[in-house]
Amino acid sequence: MKKIKITGNRPLSGEITISGAKNSVVALMPAAILADGIVTLDGVPNISDVDSLIAILEIMGVSVTRDGETLTIDPSGLKSMPMPYGKINSLRASYYFYGSLLGRFGTATVGLPGGCDLGPRPIDLHLKAFEAMGAEISYEGDTMTLKAIDGQLYGATIYMDTVSVGATINTILAAVKAKGRTVIENAAREPEIIDVATLLNNMGARIRGAGTDVITIEGVESLSGTRHQVIPDRIEAGTYVALAAAVGQGVRVTNVLYEHLESFIAKLEEMGVRMTVSEDSIFVEEQGTLKAVNVQTSPYPGFATDLQQPLTPLLLKAHGQATIKDTIYEKRIGHVAELARMSADIEVKGDRIAYQGGKRLEGAEVKATDLRAGAALVIAGLMAQGETIISNVEFILRGYSNIIEKLSALGADIQLIEED
Repeated sequence: MKKIKITGNRPLSGEITISGAKNSVVALMPAAILADGIVTLDGVPNISDVDSLIAILEIMGVSVTRDGETLTIDPSGLKSMPMPYGKINSLRASYYFYGSLLGRFGTATVGLPGGCDLGPRPIDLHLKAFEAMGAEISYEGDTMTLKAIDGQLYGATIYMDTVSVGATINTILAAVKAKGRTVIENAAREPEIIDVATLLNNMGARIRGAGTDVITIEGVESLSGTRHQVIPDRIEAGTYVALAAAVGQGVRVTNVLYEHLESFIAKLEEMGVRMTVSEDSIFVEEQGTLKAVNVQTSPYPGFATDLQQPLTPLLLKAHGQATIKDTIYEKRIGHVAELARMSADIEVKGDRIAYQGGKRLEGAEVKATDLRAGAALVIAGLMAQGETIISNVEFILRGYSNIIEKLSALGADIQLIEED
């Protein structure tokens, strides 16, 4: 079993470079199979989610070559086949193959998790969009089949009942080769959606409005290969900026797009964090007294739900008491009990997390309950007095590229260890 071992309370300094966006690349890779030629992605992070997607692509006959941060995808050998059961359920973002396979072949057969309740579920908006474009959906055992009635999807006007990044991207993937015009209303506006639309437009798609709440797609008959640079990961950037404010003595975070982090930076400024924002980097100074603030997540460009947990350890350093409310994922509270094990004064009260800052954290044995909770525990471990052991680190390795090496370079005493 892999674990992360941290000896905390050591000041960090130096420079840390942000990798390509996890939430982009997990959609860009499925998007690549819509092309008739080779797609090359630069800036691909070294994370386990990418490894899982490569395995899925190779099972389907796609040739994938990796050279450092460059991924070359040749879909010429792609076969229309049922998605590999187990692999398709190993990561949530594999559902982007639903849209890309529908767009490419007019059909997709995918495995469902065992015992899945086919009532209300997270992919309802995706399925609603596919049905609006002419796909029929059927179930047999643990398998779901999506199939265009005559092998061809048709453009439609689709209103998203709630703002959903995944459903917006999946609808775009299905619509780029559909006949006619597709209009997505109440679309999500995240930078990762713009990144996917940019790749597809460079392949020959006709997508307008990405980054706004109305996206229009004019279907095309074919898409060609291209080369694409993945945008920097705004969640990784926010995580390391928060870490630098918590335990840094002068840390520069590079390869950052400030405009993707405006609401997060505004909250740090409200706390009193001292930093200098440049064109593509943020220099975080050693901090003085910080102020406790209330945090509430909301869809982009609001405060990102993915940054709620990584910010929490820094909030625990601030003086005063305040609350955190996640309006996107109300049950995103797995980090609370683990931080309490480290002597944090934090608890769940109703629909909010209540915290009292200013209490010193103590090292403990804790477990990552999800990706961003794991990031919070890493930061807390670096802040804490003594030794912290984090289990379930597979969650962390899903989304933070070379995290051990990056933090070690700043002076952190952090190791990835193996235990029976």
